[in-house]
Amino acid sequence: MARFNTRTTRAQPKSAVTSTGRILRTYEGGRGQERDPRSELFLLAVSHFAQNTFYESGADRDDRFARLVRDLAVTDPDWTAGLLGWLRGEGHLRTASLVGAAEYVHARLAAGATDGPSNRQVVDAVLQRPDEPGELLAYWTSTYGRAVPKPVKRGVADAVRRLYHAKSLLKYDTASKGYRFGDILNLVHAAPDPDKPWQGELFRYALDRRHNPDTAVPPASLPVLTGHRELMALPVAERRAVVTSPGGAERLAAAGLTWEALAGWLQGPMDRAAWEAVIPSMGAMALVRNLRNFDEAGVSDEVAARVAARISDPEQVARSRQFPFRYLAAHRHAPSLRWSYPLEQALGHSLANVPALPGRTLVLVDRSGSMFWAPSRDRSELTRADAAAIFGTALALRAADADLVEFGTTSNKVPFRRGESVLRILERFGNLGGTDTTDAVRRHYTKHDRVLIVTDEQYAPNRHGDPTAQIPAHVPVYTWNLEGYRPGHGPSGTGNRHTFGGLSDAAFRMVPLLEAARDTRWPWQA
Repeated sequence: MARFNTRTTRAQPKSAVTSTGRILRTYEGGRGQERDPRSELFLLAVSHFAQNTFYESGADRDDRFARLVRDLAVTDPDWTAGLLGWLRGEGHLRTASLVGAAEYVHARLAAGATDGPSNRQVVDAVLQRPDEPGELLAYWTSTYGRAVPKPVKRGVADAVRRLYHAKSLLKYDTASKGYRFGDILNLVHAAPDPDKPWQGELFRYALDRRHNPDTAVPPASLPVLTGHRELMALPVAERRAVVTSPGGAERLAAAGLTWEALAGWLQGPMDRAAWEAVIPSMGAMALVRNLRNFDEAGVSDEVAARVAARISDPEQVARSRQFPFRYLAAHRHAPSLRWSYPLEQALGHSLANVPALPGRTLVLVDRSGSMFWAPSRDRSELTRADAAAIFGTALALRAADADLVEFGTTSNKVPFRRGESVLRILERFGNLGGTDTTDAVRRHYTKHDRVLIVTDEQYAPNRHGDPTAQIPAHVPVYTWNLEGYRPGHGPSGTGNRHTFGGLSDAAFRMVPLLEAARDTRWPWQA
């Protein structure tokens, strides 16, 4: 009789985040699971690095992150370099990648390690915006002193040649920065890119305006800089006339005058005319952040319609690389009805890769007190509870047949209709106090084909133990960890128990892959 080679045989999928089997206690006292170092670092890195959380201070999280990077940079450099590059790229997480690159280099220099990706390559890979070379150098010198090693200098120099141009100089080379463009050029000895003949003059001007700001003159070969200088030289009394004149918007854009700089240049209020002049040159997310300002200034319906079209355009949403809850924040800050539908569309586009799951799905969304905690008392600040509700709602709306449940000390079904607005459904979620994940599973699991739990995993002691153990072993359980704490609420890696971190496209793609019996790799691995 065949025992293994049968028609019902399926591969047992494995996920990247893996438990060690060692039992830890969650911060609420429940029995938790330790994860291996790679899994712990990944979940911490993707859960909004360098912030205080309900259970763990920002300083403690920083220390834990740095220790894990330093250890893995020596023992597993290929994996660590892949993580850091992915964090800055598809992961859209600047701080974790910059700090991680500095710690990677420091650890490998201290250990004398030479295998794996070079220190120079790792530094260059994480620097993707013109202000980031200064950010990385500021972190290095504040942490390890002013002696900057050659691999860091060379990696920064490589990035500078890619990133420095006239508009980036105007936007990021400001007196508020500890490292100005000229300081960085002096420190790393960056030579101009031979394929960019204008870059030599740009570098010389950056050095001159750093050391001789009163006499520095922009080169005529860089019209953005000369146009900006002409605007700066105008008497204050004549500046508002530029804004309202025909071609004023084009002149501001050609001179690289950003919306952040416009108010200071005008030395007066950002009224309707000022906003309407600068809106055409603003990026999509700058538009989203300023919707309330547009309303307060009385921006016309015609201009508002163009703004709405841009912020809801699928390509603009994809290019902006913002997390879905940014659009919820904009909706809360700018409650005008003329923005509601465009923001709903933008939110939908940002969730385009949420899988459409077949069969019956149970979606559990953590609404306990720790998920609502925020570093400040600003009530408009978004929380993990908001992120969990957005993701859980999107999963439920896309699934063929889903039960959407909020849980804390108690648990309730959240009603919704197919095709309904995500923003409207979010209004039905509440704050449910403590965390009894196990009771929520026991109350609401009714032979579903899969269970997804969006949570910080810090459940309270319960006589029934591990929440995921309440579900039959053949039913997959997917946990989305939104906080990156060390102990998890259940095992992960094999046996239909899988933990993910972050709300990225890569995370969304994992469920269908696992259910197709394909092992998931780390997001940056082919």
